Amino acid sequence: MEIRFGFVAMSVTLEKASPSKTVTLKSYKKLAEKDEEAALHKVLRVSRENLANTLRLLKHCKFSGVKVYRFSSKLVPLATHPLLAGWDYIGDLQKEFSEIGDYVKESQMRVSFHPDHYTLINSPREDVLDSSIKDLEHHHDMLEAMGLDSRAKLVTHVGGGYRDKEKALERFRENWDKVPETIRERLVLENDDRTYTASQVLKLCEKLNIPMVLDIHHHRCNNNGEEIEEFLAPVFATWEGTGLPPKIHISSPKSPTDIRSHHDFVDPADLFGILSLAVRHTDCLDVMVEAKQKDKAMFELVKGLTDFPGVTQVTPGILELNAD
Repeated sequence: MEIRFGFVAMSVTLEKASPSKTVTLKSYKKLAEKDEEAALHKVLRVSRENLANTLRLLKHCKFSGVKVYRFSSKLVPLATHPLLAGWDYIGDLQKEFSEIGDYVKESQMRVSFHPDHYTLINSPREDVLDSSIKDLEHHHDMLEAMGLDSRAKLVTHVGGGYRDKEKALERFRENWDKVPETIRERLVLENDDRTYTASQVLKLCEKLNIPMVLDIHHHRCNNNGEEIEEFLAPVFATWEGTGLPPKIHISSPKSPTDIRSHHDFVDPADLFGILSLAVRHTDCLDVMVEAKQKDKAMFELVKGLTDFPGVTQVTPGILELNAD
């Protein structure tokens, strides 16, 4: 089984390469009161810095043999805020988006976004649903500007429980039809650490034909006693026909008393047990490392896994696991 590892947005090994620099609403308003054009210019300048750093990060990935990467959702500050509703940020930043997309395609990388937790498709409030769809459209538009097809995914959670999870799940199914088809083609669902278990998300994904990311850490925080192995085959099957291998998220708990927060690093022994099960169900698996130390944690995890039997390192970001 080929195992390709990725990391989230930031690098701790590259200097001055943040893709998430921001312009606060307060600072924008203060500057806009004096000079609206200067305020917009500042947002545009920061956006260009974020996109330039994203390209640097992708080059860092290619140099390191990393094929999986999650974009920052903060590439364009204030992009969806009503104050900048008339700003054609895609048009102003098309050159930068195109450069990123061309590099992704040239490098044959798997990239994604993970829209923020306030994206709630199952909200009972129409205004929240509308703003959620607007945020998804923003992420979709950036991927379109990059020239990336529907294999570039948007990973999100089901949403809130609203004191009646079964009703909230039904509302997700009802609201699904309100989401534009072009966005539905990109959406992937993930089990979360408090509300919706892997079992509940899997059933929803199977019903609506949505690929599912299995988050190992979230399952351990939120389950009904099921073993992780029973989810691997059916979750992996949700990726059939997408042109992509199945994907999991891995992280370790910060401490025994703070199990939901992410540790700086990931315990290799923790993941090896999962990989030993996964090898029975797929020839290729992508693993997104969600750790505070970002790419450093990913590189150390890959290196640490080479101590286990049957594991061969292909690149600093890719392993092979012998099924025997």
